[in-house]
Amino acid sequence: MKADYYEVLQVTRTATDQEIKTSYRKLAMQFHPDRNPGDKSAEDKFKECSEAYGILSDPQKRAAYDRYGHAGFGGAASQGGGFPGGFGGFGGDPQDLGDIFGDIFGEMFGGGGGGRRQSRAQRGRDLKYDLTMEFEEAVFGKEQEIKIRRQETCDDCGGTGSANGKQPVTCAQCRGAGQVRYQQGFFSVARPCPKCEGSGVNVTDPCQTCRGESRVSREHTINVKVPAGVEDGTRIRYQGEGEAGKLGGPAGDLYVELRVKAHKFFQRDGDDLHCVVPVSFPQAALGDELEIETLEGVAVLKVPEGTQSGKSFRIKGKGVPHLNSHGKGDLIVEVRVQTPAKLTKKQKELLKELSETMKTDNAPQSHSFMDRMKEMFS
Repeated sequence: MKADYYEVLQVTRTATDQEIKTSYRKLAMQFHPDRNPGDKSAEDKFKECSEAYGILSDPQKRAAYDRYGHAGFGGAASQGGGFPGGFGGFGGDPQDLGDIFGDIFGEMFGGGGGGRRQSRAQRGRDLKYDLTMEFEEAVFGKEQEIKIRRQETCDDCGGTGSANGKQPVTCAQCRGAGQVRYQQGFFSVARPCPKCEGSGVNVTDPCQTCRGESRVSREHTINVKVPAGVEDGTRIRYQGEGEAGKLGGPAGDLYVELRVKAHKFFQRDGDDLHCVVPVSFPQAALGDELEIETLEGVAVLKVPEGTQSGKSFRIKGKGVPHLNSHGKGDLIVEVRVQTPAKLTKKQKELLKELSETMKTDNAPQSHSFMDRMKEMFS
């Protein structure tokens, strides 16, 4: 008993034409004899899938199959080597099948396009340039000229590759298609033409400057504008500043990737800056006003009395400018109380006198449940 065609292609009866085509393409790649040499079951499955697709890809045949099943085709299933509709053993639209197998073999063998004619002009390659900059330059922005070496259109031949203004001639091997076909198992596979390298044309009288390549290598200067607020790894795209295309094709793009050096004092978190400032015990205990160096000069930070080591303070608007927007981030200052490593005799006496006036419970402190929860999520 013949299997249901919908079950063979692993689709529902309400599947669209595209869903049927996609499922068939996947199964054909899986069971193709070239991928399963000597596997009779895979070959039979491949033929079964092709037979099912030959029916379900044709609107009229699919309608007849939906109404009458296999009986609606009588002996048709035995024609053409076991596949409905003939066409070398496959049903359905020949052009449609050609597109499918062109896609399949494009993936299997590195070809592409199912043998379709390629454009003679070829797009130029994209280029990448790493620009290293100081931390402050990334914060405030900068302009800098960079030099890159790239392939540019030859001025002497105007990008044709031919001398004296002669136009290239159609490639005799691929007849302008840019591809040639090779036999792969049951099917022919399209690959780029080795004579014209996929362009479809040959230069018979090459330009002496570019030697028929249509492009020459030159050094080019570009003014890079880095906006304020960029981060390490930011990429700036300059459209059309890559290599020129071959035979008049469009130019590629230039990508400038920014490498920002670390700062010796500040650390960046988004558009906020963080720093650590040491304070003495008297400053933390009695309070004080500190002058803090920022990227834009000096700011005053008021430290209240009784400040504990590790306390953070926020200075508004002293961070990094928002990229392509208004406003700035903040500066987060963490104060840390420093214990002096060396004391004079007088200092020791004063601290001892102070210590006698203060009593501290040195027993281990237990944290409440809420304290532990805050620590967990902080």
